Amino acid sequence: MRHVLACVDGSSATAAVCDWAVWAAGRLGAPLEFLHVVDHHPERARSDDLSGSLGLEAQPALMHELASLDEQRSRVALELGRRLLGQARARAAAAGIDGAGTRQRHGPLVEALQELEPVTRLAVLGPHRRERALPRIHLDHEVESVVRALRAPVLAASRPFAPPRSFLVAFDGSDTGRRMVRAVAASPLLRGLDARLAVVGPRTAASLEQADWAHRMLEDAGFACTLAMVDGAPEEVLRAQVEAHAIDLLVMGAYGHSRIRELILGSVTTTLLRTSPAPVLILR
Repeated sequence: MRHVLACVDGSSATAAVCDWAVWAAGRLGAPLEFLHVVDHHPERARSDDLSGSLGLEAQPALMHELASLDEQRSRVALELGRRLLGQARARAAAAGIDGAGTRQRHGPLVEALQELEPVTRLAVLGPHRRERALPRIHLDHEVESVVRALRAPVLAASRPFAPPRSFLVAFDGSDTGRRMVRAVAASPLLRGLDARLAVVGPRTAASLEQADWAHRMLEDAGFACTLAMVDGAPEEVLRAQVEAHAIDLLVMGAYGHSRIRELILGSVTTTLLRTSPAPVLILR
């Protein structure tokens, strides 16, 4: 059975990741697992990076000391990760999900998630806050890399959890967009929430037909769905829709056509992952 996989790292978003993952697991009827990854960041100096800059006499002793420090850091990181996983598991139990699984991996987060993708129904990740540098919550490059690499759905939990009451589907009429709408219609994840369907671009016969198809698909699945057709820059229109209608969750495809595909994942999807006022659910 495929799991909801929550990636916890001890950052300020960890509680939100845990709570959104608990909610998703309950809605999907799926097992919940927490993942902690110990990644040795390449931008940090390692012991072997200094081999060419040490004197011949000092090198063996210093290299041994540096290697010892690396081992100590690794042991501490693993122990902190185990404690973090225990706390996440206890938080899930307090919310009503007993027996959540835990996993710990070495290496890049993307590689760990790719390894676990066959048993992953939904991956839940959080952003890192950079309050002093930027006015909004920005996802770090690693989360963007996960969205690029995985075929499984990804939920970017960008704010503390509150039970969502509404969601906005960003639809562009593409094959990917149609698969996304079908997935929303068939899944229990968003069942019972108010739906808003946003089609960005000028009103044409084709866009009206596409919008009507998506609207009927969601209504036939039992959603109370409101349709909005708005021209403008997709990232600006969608963000404004989220803010104006107090949307709790933005649902998007990772790839699309027409205006949303202009720069593939480097444009609209990435911008909204970084700046959306609501958490973003990415569906392939």
